[in-house]
Amino acid sequence: MKHTIASILADATRWMGAMVLLVAVLALAVPASFSWMATSTINPMLGVIMFGMGLTLSPQDFKVVLSRPKDILIGSLTQFTVMPLLALALTWAFSLPKELAIGVILVGCCPGGTASNVITYLAKGDLALSVGMTAASTLLAPLLTPLLVWLLAGTMVDVDAAGMLLSIVYVVIAPIVCGLLCQRFLPGATKRVTPYLPAFSSLVIAFVVGIVVAHNADRLMTAGLLVVAVVMLHNLFGLGLGFLVGRLLHLQKPKCVALSIEVGMQNSGLASSLALLHFAAYPLATIPGAVFSVWHNISGALVAKLFTRHSPSHD
Repeated sequence: MKHTIASILADATRWMGAMVLLVAVLALAVPASFSWMATSTINPMLGVIMFGMGLTLSPQDFKVVLSRPKDILIGSLTQFTVMPLLALALTWAFSLPKELAIGVILVGCCPGGTASNVITYLAKGDLALSVGMTAASTLLAPLLTPLLVWLLAGTMVDVDAAGMLLSIVYVVIAPIVCGLLCQRFLPGATKRVTPYLPAFSSLVIAFVVGIVVAHNADRLMTAGLLVVAVVMLHNLFGLGLGFLVGRLLHLQKPKCVALSIEVGMQNSGLASSLALLHFAAYPLATIPGAVFSVWHNISGALVAKLFTRHSPSHD
């Protein structure tokens, strides 16, 4: 029985991209399937995901940040330069309207995605580096995300950087700290629930995407192809440039793989949440985050297969 449950959970995690895509298509075709859930539920859902991340982080993960400062520094610098600058370049190249431009920039300025560690594991990348980079970029996000959004989008709209900082602390940092505290003081309960967390997080991510898509179905149909094109390019260029930076710095292939996935996969759910909270006057700003949530899980699965086809023995 336990083996069967473990197999189902593994499949749910492995096929997360397909699940998120199906939910997005359903929400687009039949908005009522998810629109009954208010957009105000997105923040608590993201908090649950980050709480789960806190439950799975260990002191060893933070030791990686301290014991491999060069790798983490490279990763963090690449994360918070490549994706924001790519976002800005794409908004210019496609002459995006203000609402969509804000959404793309928000995605670019967010920390690494919560699914990146799973994808790195499947791609046989450096998992310790991936976890360390996710932890580092998440901890840096309250400062860097509002600052970068203010720098890149401040000429288009008023950016409440202080409000965004507090939002990220409430939605991201506080739940992670709560998870770490539970792990410290309730180790038995934490150990029992940890195997279920990746599949549970995948399900919650799918619900977040469904809610955002359902509440913006009409707008998404209007600007759909343009948004999808920009989001796909943003993600694919991020994956490619992340790997290229690793190669140019002569890092081993597993590190390059981790860098690629960490840079290319963003916490796009957070981007949609910040758009809802701080750019409510621009409803389309939530769309790039929702589309990114769907696409980067698909591309991540494809990239994992691509990386595992090639033997690292010569790298």
